[in-house]
Amino acid sequence: MNRNTVVSVLLLCVALASVVVGVVHFIHRDRAALVAQFAAERTAQVEAAAREVADSLDDAADDLRFAGELLSRPGTINEHRRELLALLEVVGQFKAIVVLDAEGEQRFTVLDRRAGPAVTRGAVGTSLTEMAHAALTRVPGDILTTPPVAAAPGNWFRIFATAYAPGEDGPGGALAVLVDTESFFAPLKLIATDSEVRLLLLGAHGLPTPASAPTLVEGVQRADAAPHEVPAFAQLVRRMREGGQGTVFLPEGEAQRLGLDAADTLAAYQPIPMRGGPYWSVALLASSAELRAHERGIILRVALGAVLVAFFLVVFVAYVIVASRRAVALRESRRHADQLAHLHEKTQKILDHIPTGVLALSAEGRVTAVNQALRARLPPTAVGASLRESFPEAPAAVVDRLVALVADACAAQRVVSLQESLPLFGEEGQYRLHAVPLERQDAEVRALLVVEDLSDVRALESQLLRAEKLATVGILAAGIAHEIGTPLGVVRGRAEYVAGKLGAGHPQAAGVQVIVEQIDRVSRTIRELLDFSRVQPVAVRGVALGALLEGARELLHGEAERRKVRLEVEVSEGLPLLLANPDQLLQVVLNLALNACDACEPGGTVRLAARAETPGEPGAWSGVRMTVRDDGCGIPPESLHQVFDPFFTTKKRGQGTGLGLAVVAQIVRNHGGRIELESEPGQGTCVTLLWPMSPPPAEERPAV
Repeated sequence: MNRNTVVSVLLLCVALASVVVGVVHFIHRDRAALVAQFAAERTAQVEAAAREVADSLDDAADDLRFAGELLSRPGTINEHRRELLALLEVVGQFKAIVVLDAEGEQRFTVLDRRAGPAVTRGAVGTSLTEMAHAALTRVPGDILTTPPVAAAPGNWFRIFATAYAPGEDGPGGALAVLVDTESFFAPLKLIATDSEVRLLLLGAHGLPTPASAPTLVEGVQRADAAPHEVPAFAQLVRRMREGGQGTVFLPEGEAQRLGLDAADTLAAYQPIPMRGGPYWSVALLASSAELRAHERGIILRVALGAVLVAFFLVVFVAYVIVASRRAVALRESRRHADQLAHLHEKTQKILDHIPTGVLALSAEGRVTAVNQALRARLPPTAVGASLRESFPEAPAAVVDRLVALVADACAAQRVVSLQESLPLFGEEGQYRLHAVPLERQDAEVRALLVVEDLSDVRALESQLLRAEKLATVGILAAGIAHEIGTPLGVVRGRAEYVAGKLGAGHPQAAGVQVIVEQIDRVSRTIRELLDFSRVQPVAVRGVALGALLEGARELLHGEAERRKVRLEVEVSEGLPLLLANPDQLLQVVLNLALNACDACEPGGTVRLAARAETPGEPGAWSGVRMTVRDDGCGIPPESLHQVFDPFFTTKKRGQGTGLGLAVVAQIVRNHGGRIELESEPGQGTCVTLLWPMSPPPAEERPAV
């Protein structure tokens, strides 16, 4: 074995060792990232569901305090009874109410006629009276709760009680309400539908509720009786009872003893406070079995990549050994030289026809070769120039990173990669760069710089993600609107009934009117959701855009004067008819004009303009170009790609649903048009609609 062979074998060993170290490092780093992401996702699930439950509990507490306010006002028992009966009708979770006066004497009892006698009679009445007595000893407005009422069917009935202070000429006292809390905790059931997820919900008294998994209910009993057997789970229960939040990992053995999957389990826990009352606590226990399977897949792929790298290293070293032996004889040297020339030509052809850019660098950092994919994007003088001269449109800092990437690869004698958004050719783009070190003896080709352009792939991924998001939002919007529309109508009717009973001069009349107005606002949002989710055929005909824009200006005249915004319309003469549904086209114009008015300060200008668009070259767009331009605040650059997404809005909370522009974009697409947006913060915004023209009457037909 000659010297070159020994050196090649040593280099191979060093390279294989580098590959092994790199694989081990990558696996450890990726596993930590997976665990952190897994914990963050589960924590976010629990926090979101806990906020919904807390809102429901706060609403129930507010309804209870509202009942106390009704009772503290002057009135007869029959009047108070009717008011509480109306409250029972409105709040479906309230089943029975017991009212005591300030001396602890029972004034009256109100029962929900829809609840069965097993819910509202017997020992339940006794429990309600006892809780009302207990509330008399507390500060008015504080909420007391009980564990599940054993006398009521099921395990979801609890008693909420509070004292109310006497009002002007009104009595004081306390009331207790029997509440069906099952619907409050429905969001928690939704996040526990996965077979690998278990839910633990501790009530206000630290006891598991029916929403908890049976195995975890037994686990709580076990943690209380013998905490040393399940120390991590016992710690979780203790922190939940203390009102803490965070995450706890249960080892695989402890998870099995609790009846969970045979894998490490993550427990994300969160308190659910009730305004003016106690708190519940929820924990989501998720098995890491799926995470472990994903980790094994990553290890397998990395190991396969390492084997391939090792294989190519072995092949490369074998080639070096064979090349060293070619010097033995001139004939063998010539034969192998011809073979190498043939391989070089073949490799050059392969490199020229692959879509990935490849650039060869000498030991001095000069470009010695460029394949066809990269040659078209570099200057003609790139070969023989430095990296800085080869990328003249890239910032100096970016070129310095390329030089450092190649230097690191040559120093470490392994492939070093970089993937991020870089302005290599003037414009920002997504690139994956690989610096590949080559044989040290060849000063002409010391390293390769491989440039993969991922911009088109990222754009396609973004479009696919947006399409999936819009489809999901449409399905959810239709389902949600259908499910809550009818209950909102009932709530509004009851609120109007209460307002009618109270009268316009009553102190609470304004509050009840606010309820009606907010319900109307929610109803409008539901209608927008339905408009967005419905995909229906569009009956189109020829529409005169000039008359439609003038009609829109008349409709917006009052709104523009109120906001002190000047509204201008400019339509070219001889404008052809548009192929559109007139109602939907008017909806598009009104939405865009109102958004423009919202963006303007007093004294601003909104201009509606339209002109025919003639194609400048074959295949270009032909139709009508309509613009809505304002000189308002503009849109930040980071928000430009989101403005047509459902539920995205830059308006203040409560002033917009984020559906207006999404509906506009959907209407434009259904008509075969295009919508474009240009904006600069502080300079204003211009929305451009490219709309198809109406064909001659003989060719006019409905379209979808």
